[in-house]
Amino acid sequence: MNDYTWPSVFFAYFFFTVCLALAVFFFARSWKSGYWAKSSEDVKYQVFDEQDSLNGDRDATRKTETQGIR
Repeated sequence: MNDYTWPSVFFAYFFFTVCLALAVFFFARSWKSGYWAKSSEDVKYQVFDEQDSLNGDRDATRKTETQGIR
């Protein structure tokens, strides 16, 4: 009778190690690129500000109309 417990245990530990290594790798990579910094969402607000300036008064009237509905 063969015991297949050890290969499955080794595979499970190997798989968990690979998952942990990938998680640490991508966490370190995102930390290095500034994703966790205080100013990480400045790009989002910059895009919204550019859209507001491009749309001009049309967005301002739309905002007042939707605020009245609430």
